[in-house]
Formats: sequence, C-alpha cells, structure tokens
Amino acid sequence: MMESQIPSNKAVTENELLTKGGACKSATVTLRRSPLTQRNAALAEIAQRLSSNTPLILESNHRDVVAAREANLSTAMIDRLTLTEQRIRGMATALEDLIALPDPLGVVLDSWTRPNGIQIEKVRVPLGVIGIIYEARPNVTVDAAAIGIKSGNGVVLRGSRSTLATNLVLVSLMQDSLESVELPRSSTELITDPSPSAARDMMELHGIIDVLVPRGGARLIQEVRRNARIPVLETGEGNCHLYIHQSASPSMAVSIALNAKTSRPSVCNAIETILIDEAWAEDHLGDLLIALHGASVECRCCEQTREIASRLLQGAAHPWLISASEEDYATEFLDLQVAVKIVSGLAEAVEHIARYTTHHSEAIVAEDSAAAETFFSAVDAAAVYHNASTRFTDGGEFGFGAELGISTQKLHARGPLGLPELCSYTYRIRGAGQIR
Repeated sequence: MMESQIPSNKAVTENELLTKGGACKSATVTLRRSPLTQRNAALAEIAQRLSSNTPLILESNHRDVVAAREANLSTAMIDRLTLTEQRIRGMATALEDLIALPDPLGVVLDSWTRPNGIQIEKVRVPLGVIGIIYEARPNVTVDAAAIGIKSGNGVVLRGSRSTLATNLVLVSLMQDSLESVELPRSSTELITDPSPSAARDMMELHGIIDVLVPRGGARLIQEVRRNARIPVLETGEGNCHLYIHQSASPSMAVSIALNAKTSRPSVCNAIETILIDEAWAEDHLGDLLIALHGASVECRCCEQTREIASRLLQGAAHPWLISASEEDYATEFLDLQVAVKIVSGLAEAVEHIARYTTHHSEAIVAEDSAAAETFFSAVDAAAVYHNASTRFTDGGEFGFGAELGISTQKLHARGPLGLPELCSYTYRIRGAGQIR
C-alpha cells in the first residue's frame, strides 16, 4: 500500500475503525458457531499460504526493514520486525500445533443440579472481539489471528508503521484463507492507520471491541493502561531476573545466563538483571563475566561486582564492566546489555526482585531445593523458574500451540495467553417449568 493510501485524518480513521470493527463483530456471530473442523481448515489453509507465499512475504518485509534502518530504529526493534524463511516456517509450524489442540469452545467447566431440579452448566465461550495494539513483530499478526480463529474470537489488529507492508500481505493471505473455507473475511481485520491517534481511538471502541491487548514496550503498555475505556489484558513488558544462589552449579548457571540473555535479547522473556550470591561470586563470577563478554554482552555492574571481578581477573582493565546506575535495575534493555548485582543471599534477591519486577518471568539457579521452594513461594510473577531459562515463557514452549502474549497481570488470565485464556464462560440453565 502506498503512503498516500494510508488514512491520515481523524474522520477517515474513525470510519475505518468503525467499519472494520463493526464488520469483525458481525463476523463473530458466524465464527463462534462454526464447527472445529472448519476453524482448523482455515488454520491449515493459512499455514499452506504462508509457505507458498514466502518470497512475497519476505519481499514486503524487506521494505519494512530498509525503512526501519533509514528511520534509525533500534537494533532490537529491527530484529523484532525482521522475518526469515526460518521464522516463517516457525509461524506455519505454530499453526499446525494449534490445529492439533482440542476445541476450547463448548467445554463444560462445571455442572450441578439444584434442589428444585434446575440443571446448571458452566460452559466455555469466546470473549468476542479482541483488539491488539502492537509494535513490530509481524509474527504476532499471524499468531493473534490464528488463535482468535481457533477460539472463535474476532481479531482487530493495529500494528506499527514499521511493519505495515508486511502486515498488509499477511492479513490479505489470512483473509483469503478464511474465505476459502467459507468463514467471514472480517473475522480478522487490520487497521491501516499507524498513527498514535488511531491507537487512541481504538482504545475507546467500547461496544465493538470486548478486550484490548497491548504488545510492546513499557511506553505502549502504559499508554493503553491510562487511556483505554475497554477492558485491558496487559502483556509484554519483561524486566526479568536470574538469581544465582550460592549452591548453583557453575556450569549450569553460566549456561542458563547466556541462553536467557543472548538467545534473542530483543524479546520480553530475556533476562535483564543477574543477581548473584556473594559466596558464589567469590569463586565463579569471573567465569560468568568472561562468558557474557564472549557473547558481546555489556555488563552494568554494582561496585561489589566490579571489585570481585578485578580480583578474579587479576586486576586487568575491563571497559565492558560498566558501573550500574539505579535506573539500570529498572530497565528492560531488550539488547545485549545486562545489569549484574551481588546480593547477600536469598532474602536480598527476593527483595530486589519485588522492587523491580514487572511480574513476567523470574528464575533461580540452585542445587538447594529448599531455597528453590522459598523462591517459588516468595516471588510474584507469571512464570517462576528453577534451573531453567526464562526463555521458555512462550505459548509454544508451554504446549499452547500459539499465544496472544504473556499476561503480567492477575485477572482474568496470567502468563501465556493460550486458547482457554481467550475464552469467557456462560451459565446454561435447563429447567422443566420451575418458577421462583
């Protein structure tokens, strides 16, 4: 789509929102009643079209990447918006995994009979229309639409300007797939206006959008939290910690730290701070820091970390060991940077996490099982790990097929938003003429 075709004034934007939002809401009437076989057929068709149209998708994505570089977007943001053949295959595989999962709709969650003979069932149903405001990451476009289709929900997508060309192609392919299996094209809609005003208008679509999901950095999430007039499921912001207990296996601690920081630093389940027991640091800190440096990670260290490192590394100058500021402990770097802090023990580690956590994913490396259990009970996060990388906080890794995001709040869902989390429930009551 040419820039001149993108709606730019408020009246046009509101018309696009109302038209597409209304069409999506109407489509949900058909979608929620469609059989599982039809919804799965749509997903299979999308997977096939992603594979057969990979060159077209990569061509549009390349235009987005070039424009992002010209706009001097961050390395992390460019990584998030970049697609490769492997990433497109991953998107198609996630759809196949989603197809294999059972139907979330119509599941009887509970049932009972009252003394007057009335029979009551609590049955899972779709939420309705889900609006998603997100930055970069065109894989979210496919994941969100697909999980919406499987769970009988309409989805209204509003991506960022940086991925508009890619999103236009992806949504067109998905709408063609829906139409090919006789489901409404408008089950998935894309808002093409990438302006901030379009996002704000979308936050006010009460009566059309049933729940709003922001996916992106802290600024986006806070903006939605402040301005939305419809229910919000907060996702994404991840100031995640790795705590290395004094009993930790040195090789395991280093391996987990490297994976959690470097396997893909631009995503929300990557760690941003490493907390280290002083007793462990006195013997093994040097090995950890050298490994991080070898992976091009810039370490922002507390003074005690720098002092111990100076002794263990024979006092050599290490410009990559930068003094940490208070702000660093609250920062989601989303890049090859990490804060490193020495703590006196488990209690101080838990206290530090409580102060700076975004309630996403927190991990402890420890051979002491009692310490791990204390960490589990004391740390408030959507996902808490013992001897494993925080990078597993992901719908696919949890066996959910795909996800809409990682919820960091407590109501109504927490952690990876899979199929059941995109459903509400209704009470179905059967009687035989009873009156009250």
